[in-house]
Amino acid sequence: MNTMKARLDTWLGRFTMYRLILWVLGILVAYSLLLNVLGWLTFGLPQMLVHLVLCLALSYGSSRLLALLFRTKAHPDSSLITGLLIYFLFWPTFVPTDMAGVALACVLASASKFALAFRGRHILNPAAAGAFLTGLTGLNIATWWAATPAMLWLLVPGVLAVLYRIRKLLMAGVFMVVATGIVFAELVSRSMTVGQALWQPLAQRPLLFFAGFMLSEPLTLPPRRWQQLGLAAVVGIVFAVPYNLGFVANSPELALLLGNLAAFFLGQRGRVELVFKGSKPLTPGTTEFRFEPQRPVRYAAGQFMELNLPHPDRNGKGMRRVFSITSPPGAPEVTFGVGTGEPLSPAKKTLLGLQPGDTVGATAVGGDFLLPRDPGAPVLLIAAGIGITPFLSQLASGGERDTVVLYLARSRAELAACEQLEKSGARVVARLADGSAPPEFMDDAGTPRIDPRRLQELVPDIRDRAVYISGSPKNVQDLRAVARAAGARKIHVDSFAGY
Repeated sequence: MNTMKARLDTWLGRFTMYRLILWVLGILVAYSLLLNVLGWLTFGLPQMLVHLVLCLALSYGSSRLLALLFRTKAHPDSSLITGLLIYFLFWPTFVPTDMAGVALACVLASASKFALAFRGRHILNPAAAGAFLTGLTGLNIATWWAATPAMLWLLVPGVLAVLYRIRKLLMAGVFMVVATGIVFAELVSRSMTVGQALWQPLAQRPLLFFAGFMLSEPLTLPPRRWQQLGLAAVVGIVFAVPYNLGFVANSPELALLLGNLAAFFLGQRGRVELVFKGSKPLTPGTTEFRFEPQRPVRYAAGQFMELNLPHPDRNGKGMRRVFSITSPPGAPEVTFGVGTGEPLSPAKKTLLGLQPGDTVGATAVGGDFLLPRDPGAPVLLIAAGIGITPFLSQLASGGERDTVVLYLARSRAELAACEQLEKSGARVVARLADGSAPPEFMDDAGTPRIDPRRLQELVPDIRDRAVYISGSPKNVQDLRAVARAAGARKIHVDSFAGY
């Protein structure tokens, strides 16, 4: 099971969120065309093909044009995803007014990324905004025809792959339980059987499609997990409870837009320009990059920041990358520790090529890898290689917390920020794979491998500590099992898939 999970993480880690969603939606489009040929859908193949071309061409073209007008860079993957979403939201047809409505939805969706934005961050889900505004004109209304029983064979695995990759399974689950529960209760009250009342919301209403491709969009979510779970529950209620306010009635797109507005006020609102100040090596394969934000940045120790790094996108992973923040909250500069060993990705080459005064955009802040609120709660921080980066922000935040750091590295040269670790006052234990001796202020684990018995010896009170583990997915998975076998009860993890 662990091996299978590691392989899945490695394979999915090759795709960015945008590229994975694009692939999944593309496969679903091909599947819908096949279903139509087999007679499971009744749109007509010419209508579906024209509808697909219309959605993609107008979403992509309008996005490029608006990017030129607003003097910014278009995001091709994002515009294509928007087009594919609208393809599944509106009925394929040759009726001129309906086609005009689809065209308007594509253009409005693209425009919402620029016009309905705050400091470079779009506030609303573009596809939902385009669909909702088009509905107000009366030209066309979103039918969300992806909610078709025949689509479930590929829709379910596709949605699960996306949600697993972006770690939003729990959030989607909360939405599904709340929305399905409300619809189920309503249908049972109308004398529908239990089986039918469960099948209908899952197979004939767009809950799965909505949760997998719309609700889960990171740029329109609040930064903390508890906020996301609360938002999912609220959106589930608004999604499922019928209402009519005269000029608007309940619809999936309206439920999502209301959730987007709530999320906007919970996190870092808008893009932040970061001015590059310089860099320095932390280890032979790790570099620290320093930036000065042009306005205050809100984040907590242990969180990450997403940067937009324009570069030749030869590996198809897009422009956005997530980095752990190593500076403490409130510091005048924001710093990131980044693995820069060979081979270098285009994004890392862009980072290393920055000159003082260059600017990059920070598009989001998030993450729940946070120490306990109680400053008296003892912790064990286990870092494998580059996994030390989120701990640097936490250790630099000060306080008298009882902290033990277990630092796993290949050699003494691979230990980063030794001076900061010494100043932190934490007890630091190093396990160096090559058998070299760590700095004097560190305890030597004295073994090339940490197993449950040895971890208990190094940290006898591990049961009483909250354990935090950071590193590559494979290291995190192995160390989590070791910590659990050693008696740890509260374990939090943060993994780096590479890019």
